[in-house]
Amino acid sequence: MDDNELVRAAVEGDTDALDQLLRRHYDRIYAVCRRLAGNDADAQDATQEALITLARRLDRYDGRAKFSTWAYRVATNACLDELRRRGRRPTPGLPEHERADEHPVAQPNTPRPVGDTVSDRLDIDHALGQIQEEYRAPVVLRDLLGMDYAEIADTLGLKPGTVRSRISRGRAALAAVLGNQNPLDERPIPDHG
Repeated sequence: MDDNELVRAAVEGDTDALDQLLRRHYDRIYAVCRRLAGNDADAQDATQEALITLARRLDRYDGRAKFSTWAYRVATNACLDELRRRGRRPTPGLPEHERADEHPVAQPNTPRPVGDTVSDRLDIDHALGQIQEEYRAPVVLRDLLGMDYAEIADTLGLKPGTVRSRISRGRAALAAVLGNQNPLDERPIPDHG
């Protein structure tokens, strides 16, 4: 069954259809929440809230957009609400003065140890947490989920031009936080030959 068929069945009371629909989209909803929240605990809370909201409001899904787009909008809003709540709580992790400021950078096309990949993910999560919320969500939806600009605009309730601008500014802010501030013409061009 496709998403729309599952939605119709779930709205009519088929709990198996609801379960299948939520399971189908769980991983990507969690991925959005994880990248937006920056930590597992808040991401799990936001994902849970998103799933509850999806189940309770399924009858409000009108089918104009893909179900996944609507689900990501619900998840994004749930996560942004969680981030606002988290803003009143201490941020877990090391105090700022104890965090390492320098991270080694691997050379292009050089295999990297798994620990470096995990470290990069943590660096990106930390960097995402440093940029403004209005830029974070579009960057995550574009670069993590691969959503197109129209889908992101629909998900966030923005105009496509605003989405493009926020993605550009968000990526620039990420690059600055990560220490990758080289102008494009000075960046090394990978050798694909």
